[in-house]
Amino acid sequence: MKKILILFTCLIPFTGICQDNLKLWYKQPAKVWTDALPLGNGRLGAMVFGRVNQELIQLNEATLWSGGPVRTNVNPDAYANLLLAREALFKEEDYAKAYNYAKNMQGYFSESYLPLGDLTITQDLKDTVPSAYYRDLNIKNAISTTRYTINGVTYTRQVIISAPSQVIVIHLTASKTGQLSFKVGAGSLLMHNMAILPGNQLAIKGKAPAHDDPNYVDSANPITYDVTGCKGMRFQLQIKAVSKDGKISADTTGVTVKNATEATIFLSAATSFNGFDRCPVSEGKDEGKIAGDYLKKASAQGWSTLLAAHYADYHHFFNRVSFKLAAPADNSNASLPTDERLVAYTSGAKDPDLETLYFQYGRYLLISSSRTKGVPANLQGIWNKELRPPWSSNYTTNINTQMNYWPAEVANLSEMHEPLISFIKNVAVTGRRTAKEFYHAKGWVLHHNSDIWALTNPVGDKGKGDPTWANWTMGSPWMSQHLWWHYQYTKDKKYLREVAYPLMKGAAQFCEDWLVPDKDGYLVTAPSVSPENAFFDDKGKKGSVSIATTMDMSIIRDLFGNVIAAANELGDDKAFRDTIIAKQAKLYPFHIGKKGNLQEWYKDWEDPEPHHRHVSHLFGLFPGNQISPINTPELTAAAKKTLELRGDEGTGWSLAWKINFWARLLDGNHSYKMIKDLLRATAVSGTKYSGGGGSYINLFDAHPPFQIDGNFGGVSGMAEMLLQSQNNEINMLPALPDAWATGEISGLKARGNFEISMRWKDMKLTSASVLAVVGGKCSIRTSQPIKVAGVSAVSKKTANGYVTAFNTQAGGRYKISSTI
Repeated sequence: MKKILILFTCLIPFTGICQDNLKLWYKQPAKVWTDALPLGNGRLGAMVFGRVNQELIQLNEATLWSGGPVRTNVNPDAYANLLLAREALFKEEDYAKAYNYAKNMQGYFSESYLPLGDLTITQDLKDTVPSAYYRDLNIKNAISTTRYTINGVTYTRQVIISAPSQVIVIHLTASKTGQLSFKVGAGSLLMHNMAILPGNQLAIKGKAPAHDDPNYVDSANPITYDVTGCKGMRFQLQIKAVSKDGKISADTTGVTVKNATEATIFLSAATSFNGFDRCPVSEGKDEGKIAGDYLKKASAQGWSTLLAAHYADYHHFFNRVSFKLAAPADNSNASLPTDERLVAYTSGAKDPDLETLYFQYGRYLLISSSRTKGVPANLQGIWNKELRPPWSSNYTTNINTQMNYWPAEVANLSEMHEPLISFIKNVAVTGRRTAKEFYHAKGWVLHHNSDIWALTNPVGDKGKGDPTWANWTMGSPWMSQHLWWHYQYTKDKKYLREVAYPLMKGAAQFCEDWLVPDKDGYLVTAPSVSPENAFFDDKGKKGSVSIATTMDMSIIRDLFGNVIAAANELGDDKAFRDTIIAKQAKLYPFHIGKKGNLQEWYKDWEDPEPHHRHVSHLFGLFPGNQISPINTPELTAAAKKTLELRGDEGTGWSLAWKINFWARLLDGNHSYKMIKDLLRATAVSGTKYSGGGGSYINLFDAHPPFQIDGNFGGVSGMAEMLLQSQNNEINMLPALPDAWATGEISGLKARGNFEISMRWKDMKLTSASVLAVVGGKCSIRTSQPIKVAGVSAVSKKTANGYVTAFNTQAGGRYKISSTI
């Protein structure tokens, strides 16, 4: 066969085609919350409904949570019960008894993320039936628009949440002079009062509850306030309207604008939260001054100025990545409103532009919800309307919080990782106390729930929680993976030395003390759970607490490997590194069960729920790197069998995780099937749509209910299909599905701080480029040989494609062509 050299000239993304079509749009207002459109700047959030005569915008502020700093000396009996639990496990193999002892090791429930309030804009209209109605969310520009015509007048509302100005801005116009009259009202589900401020400004001044029980707890008094104590932060929302030609007035019922042609509403909000370890009452920030200062500065600027600054800030992050797939011959679905388009896609219509929109929407959501130091995106990002939100809208760290940040680095949004990293610093502080108080252990520990106050104890209100989830102890080593990822992608050695390594070492020190030898001399965890799952033991009894679950051992093995690599990178702490090397060699290994699957438990037990949504024992496949088709074919086959037994069904985030699993197995077509499942239309109630996991019509992930981790996990999985960089090599198009046979992507990041752009046609890479931000060795795996311009590099054939290695200089861009 004749070899054809496809010369690389320049990788030009389809910016004019792909990026300009990045809109969610609809022909009608939102009926329910999951129809509304999300905006955010990482601190302030809004859900825009797009209603005509009375617009509703539901508001959030990232630091508005119930509670206050965590208590100490929570459960003095925890350690004694730990010893009893281990005795029951090792000497008696009495898993039910160990379960009960584990319940006695619990602390208090986490606090809850709260809604700030609701804003209404009631318009003075003679007729409320519009023509030419339109609403959208433009994720290219992070702006929402609602437009309709009534009695010959076209009304337009545009909403942004500015990160530079830290305010929500609503710009309203009428197509005819003086036809814009409306009243802005506001309210909150929290304890509050209304006040009029100078300059016709309206303020809501309120206080958060001292405690808010999780929604799954049956309690006679779930929400409590403490008027004089240290729990329950203050908050304030300030509202101002500006118009060149309208008349403005205000009272405690709202701000009124009469006979305007154009008007701008400014919303500013703040809380007294001043850190996880400070009393928000006596040591809190001045929320009124903070909100007032933001409002004063922003309202002095015009809409055009604010909009330009907002665009520049947002584009700096969003425009780094462009993704385009070849359109089918019949691409008519791409012109449908998003709700109709999603239903058509669910029914089988081909719509690659919807898939790339979903990818970019996830990046949009991460930029919009993760820009506040110490306050990462929670279970719902920053968007919540409930006083008792699902699962407290907290940080669920047995997968969900981590999944939120799987795409941060690969999708070229490394800065959005920072809120999680600073949060890890906080939980390491409280986690040291918990490790000592509960387990007499060094280092720091984190269990499966946390909150803005950096809670680290096993939750359960002193014995009311199910150990199946409450007593999971692996939060600190799993969080440490993100510390290491951030270094791998940035190669920032100062960060590694001063931030990541000390925190990773602390997690490893806890694991040192937590591990105990089993009868065969292996180091194991005990008690141990596989999050939210159960087993039938040798006697046929159902249990959930045992020893050495595969997830536990995989997470610790991952941490130990990363600590060893970090110590080597720094050339320091050799004694501790050698200790960890010795411990790593004794960890309980993977086992393959009688069905050919990867064992989930210490023994080869049966599953009460074979299709359980968690597939925790495949941590070593993803997000870990201990199992791979290239390096561990037997374990890879076992992992594949595990997924086949588990099945493809699942909640939204579970479907997203499976996209990543199948991508790591290099099965792009199966990954694509999971994308189709993740993007299936999910009904709120009683319609023909799917009742399981999928997507609401605003493309929010449906657990159901809404959890944002599925959106972020979906982005990660799509990126893994196109680019992988674990195990010291960059694998281009490792799991390309047939449905994506032709396309291009630019701006993805690979470990080593390499920025990757690729074009492919008919399932073959045609051209690519590598930007070496900091330089160093670059090893690329492809399905066919490649040439690197200006570099002497040979593509060596392996069992899984070709590997081409070459050295790079910092700032160098290396153009790649493919020989076919």
